[in-house]
Amino acid sequence: MATPTTSTPTSAGIITPGALGSTETALGKTTINNAVIGKIAGIAAQEVPGVVALGGGAARAIGAIRGALNATDHSQGISVEVGETQVAVDVTIVAAYPTPLQTVADGVRAAIIDAIETLVGMEVTEVNVTVADVSIPSDDADGTADDTETRVQ
Repeated sequence: MATPTTSTPTSAGIITPGALGSTETALGKTTINNAVIGKIAGIAAQEVPGVVALGGGAARAIGAIRGALNATDHSQGISVEVGETQVAVDVTIVAAYPTPLQTVADGVRAAIIDAIETLVGMEVTEVNVTVADVSIPSDDADGTADDTETRVQ
């Protein structure tokens, strides 16, 4: 089970990240679970042009089963390490061919940093992107393949 990250409101009512078990103020305490941070990173990565899927081979196979059951895992292929005030993220992606891989990786990195820093309010120290595969669109992906041509008779 993921360890939650705790944020404690300041006297001005602004939520600032803090360690688990940090003191409560009169305004209360906010706890953000690590799985939520992973999900935010996964959603941000999936929105980047050129990203076809998240995760490596085994994770994508399990994701295909989840997809068939209509149970999407947005944090598939995402690993987060959460400290008191900082987050480090590792993400594995499948990129679309022929999109420049470094451009996709830079876009994923920027999107994850922006999403976590904006939505969670924690500093992102690093985002490591692994391109596990490239997806080549098939010739009949649109379902209009011409079956009249054959290679042999």
